[in-house]
Amino acid sequence: MKRLLLCLVFLPLHAGAAPAGAVLLWPGTPPGGAAPGPQRDSAKGSITQVEQPYLLVHRPARPNGVAILLASGGGYAHIEAGKESGPAAAWLQAQGITAFELVYRLPQEGGGVDAPFQDGQRAMRLIRARAAEWKIEPARIGMLGFSAGAHLAGMTAVQPHAVRYAPVDAADKVSARPDFAVLLYPVLTMQPPFDTTHAKKELLGAHPAQAARDAMSVELQVDAQTPPAFIAQALDDPIAPLENSQLMASALHRAGVPVELHLFRHGGHGWGLGKPGSEPAAWPQLLLAWLQAHGWMTAP
Repeated sequence: MKRLLLCLVFLPLHAGAAPAGAVLLWPGTPPGGAAPGPQRDSAKGSITQVEQPYLLVHRPARPNGVAILLASGGGYAHIEAGKESGPAAAWLQAQGITAFELVYRLPQEGGGVDAPFQDGQRAMRLIRARAAEWKIEPARIGMLGFSAGAHLAGMTAVQPHAVRYAPVDAADKVSARPDFAVLLYPVLTMQPPFDTTHAKKELLGAHPAQAARDAMSVELQVDAQTPPAFIAQALDDPIAPLENSQLMASALHRAGVPVELHLFRHGGHGWGLGKPGSEPAAWPQLLLAWLQAHGWMTAP
């Protein structure tokens, strides 16, 4: 009787720099510094030690003028590009949307707490400044975030004009405001009792002052100039309390900003595009319908 030998192969983290073709965010050292590097990428596409933040550009064969900047989650401790921004970028590209994956600095790895928000602002400005090159309409650029990436997208949307760094070139003269925001299973508030996420710990530590909580709570920064938002979350999300979505939707409504909120009964957290057949798998088509309804896209 033959014996079957089972070999287990463990793929370690490998180190590297920004991939070929990536668009570096900063012409030199990022403001405040960066991780000592080199960047580390797991076999599943989780990224840490971001030495130089950058964009990965996914250009469709026939661009429709819409662009979306993607920010993966990971609790501000790592970046889940492999299961979030990567698949989403490929799907958006297939719809004619130019997608940009943002690989941003993590707050505890260099650059400080402001680092991811500096990178979010800079990325939006670079995309808008180079819109003609990528065949993008400057007034049809959105930002989509997953989990902690939704916090980054949210902060960029509600405080686009915050002075987070000194201008470095002409790109910093254009607006960092997304024209719309897409927040998926989002981490948005830092207020108790909903401040149980890893993102809160990475940004604020164990016992932050109330002023620090307020400054990092996206819903508290909403005003009438905040861009329209599409929000989706599952009722059984075990990571981000449902109140993150509800508080944000309420704040937008009070400010007179259009918001569409989708709550799925089942789905948990971290679903990315959504497993085929699951409730969250509906969000991509719901998003397309929303973009068409608001005039950012035309129906096929």
